[in-house]
Amino acid sequence: QVQLVESGGGLVQAGGSLRLSCAASGSTDIINTMGWYRQAPGQQRDLVATITSGRYTAYADAVKGRFTVSRDNAKNTVYLQMSSLKPEDPAVYYCYLASRGGVFWGQGTQVTVSS
Repeated sequence: QVQLVESGGGLVQAGGSLRLSCAASGSTDIINTMGWYRQAPGQQRDLVATITSGRYTAYADAVKGRFTVSRDNAKNTVYLQMSSLKPEDPAVYYCYLASRGGVFWGQGTQVTVSS
């Protein structure tokens, strides 16, 4: 079993920055993909960014050039640096880890953007 604990959400002004962190513990596989999804009220959960253990990254078009995903394999931690936040970015952001053992989710962290 894998546990994911997110931190770093909060309130930020439009145009501002925020950094999310997600630490994984438990039976983590060395080879895995970690990343972030987000879900706004009444909306489906959408992929934001993903990074493999080899540090290959992919981003949703809506966040390209503004968000950066990174990871520290030694700490089993993934980060999401969010810059130039827009009014359409507020959501609950969920961390995930996908490996041979399955897909695991964090509890979510709220990001709110004020205009």
